[in-house]
Order: sequence, then C-alpha cells, then structure tokens
Amino acid sequence: MSTPKRPAKGRQRGEIEPLPSGSLRVKVYAGIDPISGRRHYITETIPAGPNADKEAEKARTRIINEIDEQRNSKTKATVNRLMDRYLELLDVDKKTRRSYEGYIRNHIRPILGKLQVGKLNGETLDSFYSVLRRCRAHCDGRPYIEKHKTTDPHDCAEQQCKPHVCNPLAKSSIRQVHWCLSGALKRAVKWRWTATNPLAQAETPRPVAADPHPPTPEQAAAIVNEAFKDLSWGMFVWLAMTTGARRGEMCALRLDLLDLENAVLPVKTSISQDGAATEEKDTKTHQQRRIALDQETVGLLRAYLQYRGTKAAELGVKVAKDGRLFSPGFDHADWIKPDTVTQRYRRMCARLGWDMHIHSLRHYSATELIASGVDVRTVAGRLGHGGGGATTLRVYSAWVSEADQRAAGTIGGRMPTPPIKVDISGAPVSTLEPAADNPYQKIAADLRGAITCGALKPGDLLPTVIELKARYGVSAGTANRAIAELKASGLVTASRGKRAVVLAPGEEPDVADVVIIKRKRKAE
Repeated sequence: MSTPKRPAKGRQRGEIEPLPSGSLRVKVYAGIDPISGRRHYITETIPAGPNADKEAEKARTRIINEIDEQRNSKTKATVNRLMDRYLELLDVDKKTRRSYEGYIRNHIRPILGKLQVGKLNGETLDSFYSVLRRCRAHCDGRPYIEKHKTTDPHDCAEQQCKPHVCNPLAKSSIRQVHWCLSGALKRAVKWRWTATNPLAQAETPRPVAADPHPPTPEQAAAIVNEAFKDLSWGMFVWLAMTTGARRGEMCALRLDLLDLENAVLPVKTSISQDGAATEEKDTKTHQQRRIALDQETVGLLRAYLQYRGTKAAELGVKVAKDGRLFSPGFDHADWIKPDTVTQRYRRMCARLGWDMHIHSLRHYSATELIASGVDVRTVAGRLGHGGGGATTLRVYSAWVSEADQRAAGTIGGRMPTPPIKVDISGAPVSTLEPAADNPYQKIAADLRGAITCGALKPGDLLPTVIELKARYGVSAGTANRAIAELKASGLVTASRGKRAVVLAPGEEPDVADVVIIKRKRKAE
C-alpha cells in the first residue's frame, strides 16, 4: 500500500511527500518540458530527521522562488540529449566535427551522459576532469585485465593478456573536452534548459604550455640542401620556411594570385584533408593576408615557375593560369594533399637522422624573425595569428625573451662606460676614484670624496701637509703627491708656500702643475 501524499498547506504551491525511508520529497510544478512536452517538476529529497519538516518547507519555498525568478532548469533532458542537439547545430568543417564527436563519444557520454543538465554543478565537473587526468579509460582504480586475447575460457598468463595500466588523457585533449562542454552548456543556458552554466563553478583545465621546437640554423641548412635535390619540393620547403605559412595554406596557393612584381604572396584559403578526401576552405583564423617576399625568394620562385613551364611544354600540357602553385602535375590543375606533404617531410628528416614535423618550419620562421628584432605584431601578421599578437607572444615567449636579452646586450654596447664597476667580491666600486693601491691614492680619494659630497666647498682650504701626515701616517712627499693628484684633476689649486684651495666648477688649475703631474704619471 502506497504512502499517502502530504498535501501542501493552504493554497501554497508544491507538494511535500513522505517516503518509505522516512525522508521527505519536495515536488514543485515548473511548467511544460520543451523537449519531451510533458509536465516538468522540480524535486528535492530531504533526509529523515527531527527538523525534516522545516527543511522541506525551506526547500519548497526556495524552489518556488527560483521558478518565479526563472532561475530553474526548464527540462529534465540529459547531457546525452544536449550533446545530440549540440552536434545537430554545430557549424564546423568535417574534420573538426569528427574530432568533437570522438571526444563526446569517448569521454563525455560514458561519464556524464545520463545526468540531467539541470543537475550538473561545479563539483561534478571537477570530479569529471579529475577522472580524465587520472585515466583515459575512466577506471575506478581497481586492477583488471585491459584486453583479452580470446573470448573463450583461457589462462591469461598463457595468453599474455595485459593488465590495465592507467594512462592519463593528454592535457590538450582535456581542454578539447572542456570546449565541447562549454559550447553545449552555453547553448543550454540560451535555450533555458538550465538556469546557470555549471562550468562557471568548475575549475577550467589548465592550458598546455606552448613548447615549439624549431630546427637549429644548422639543421635548417641541411633540410634545405636535402629538399632542393628536387626543385619543386625544395621550393615548397623554402617558401614554408621563409613565410611561416601553414601546411594547408601552402597547398592552396594559386598561380594567378602570386604577385612577383611587388614581391607579395597572398594567402586566402587552405586545403583540409579528412582521410583521402580534400576540400578548400577558409584559413584557420578565417582571415586573408599578404606576405611580403625577399628578393632571393622571388628569384627562386621565378626559376621554379620557368622550370615547371618548360617541363609542361615538353609533356605537351598547358599550365592552368588559375592553377595551384604546388601541384603533383605539371599542368598545376590539382593541389598537393596536406598529408602527402607531412609524410614526405617526415621521411626526409628521418634520412637526416631527425624526427621532425612540417609544422616546425613555421616555428623556424617565427623564431628567426623574433630573434632578428622584428616586432611581435608583424610576426603575428605574417603567421596569420589572431589576437593582435597575443597568440604569437604566448607560443614564442621564450624567443621573445631571448630577443630581449639580445637587445639588452646591444643597448649595453652602445651605452657610455658607467662610473661604477664591481670588484671580485661583488662590491660596487666607483671608477671616478683611483684604486687605493698606494697611500697617496687613498688620501686623494678621501679628499675627492669630501669635495664631491660638499664637505669641502669651493674656496675652502685643504688640510695642511702636516695634518695629512699625522692623520694617515705618511711622509710629507706622499701627502704632497696626493694634493698634486687633486690639482691634476682640476679640483684644487695650489702654489709653492701656499695651502691648496678647492676650485669652483669651471675654474682651471695652474697649467704648469698639471704638466708636471702628467710627466710623473708617464714616467711611472
């Protein structure tokens, strides 16, 4: 026999139902579900206890307020249903769609698929990302055999069945999963499937730190030399290296758009490959750009086009004026497949003893430009980066720092010598003062310091030779020599039988005394 419902008090909305376990369930009508067309109720279960009635009443009031303020979810649709609808309306190319479908099928649906969209929260999503960081197979941590060799009864040891080893999902893949959820949940908020976006309550997966590995100048030279054994392939590699264009953009370059008179290479489209099928589409950032070419590259392109034209004439084919710059045929009617370029480049680098991808040429172009002092915005424009250089700065920050260090070295070489140096102990020493290797230098340095700081002002008398002898424990000759140093520096003036006087700035010391001091220094 079912337990009777507890009616709502007075004319209040919602019901509080007692459950067999002693707990209470709050149920409030929230309209018609736009997905299923059925009546939609918001429910919440209150644990049994002495204050269960009060807590249930509070929950009922809160739910009613959320409904009145339209902060409640409008449907009980699951994440699986949301992902189906999201993919139906997703406007991306085929290759990107296949990638998204794979992330949703392999990671989102198995863990979150049966949950209601309105019940997702930050804790659930943080736990979800934690599972992906621990194991891409979503295991619960208990050991199991990952894959059996046969479905028949067998001894796993004899069949060499491998036990499961947790392998975390790559950070970049976790970010892709996050963006799939982000796009779907943003639409869910617009469609009123949920009141708030639960991703705002979760921690966004950390971005992958960019770590490009461009070829060294020595490796780049070897790659160019190897590539130019075939002129057509060498021209492709050279142009990719000097312009930094993407692989698909290189394959899409057109003959009729090439402007060698003005040394400009227009980049307007890109070739995308999905399996064996290829198609022409917009560039990655949906932006067109014009890349300036150096004179050496222009000369190589002229030689390349002349060579291709000669070969076409020998074969009796006509070069299409609107054909592709790089083509498998001498008529230039078709484009090269991007995957073909990747495979050929890898094989070439493998012969040279390196494991490199064609994208490394793009990194080489960027890093060399930055290291040469080209500003980041210009580099971003050549590469086709969006964000006014933000992407370039993020990816190539290490090389920007290196270029900054080079700039510091350059400006340092152009600066005048500072009046401070660092001795072997690391202490700063003024180069305006001679090293106190001799007693007279020590006396002269002290007196110079007193004049510089204003302790001895213009017109003041210097201490007498007798006073200097007593203070420093030196002979009269040493004291006189110290005063002569100050005279030679133009700080004081003195004559025979008279005490030295501090000079005002711009006053000239006695010329004869200066000549004598210089002769003494030269003799030493």
